[in-house]
Amino acid sequence: MFSNGQLIFALLFAVGFTLIVILSYRSDKKKLPNYFKGSYKILIGFFVAFSLLVLIKYLTQK
Repeated sequence: MFSNGQLIFALLFAVGFTLIVILSYRSDKKKLPNYFKGSYKILIGFFVAFSLLVLIKYLTQK
């Protein structure tokens, strides 16, 4: 389906993008702490919603 080069590029891109987002978040959080209060709740909500979608897909595939 994908070549080895495409898979390596996708993996490196995902890792690089994640690192850049984390570093940007940390620097912005230090500069503007009031805007980031409670942001962990949004992250938890995202993971819960994503997990529910995966669970629904898994349960309906049988």
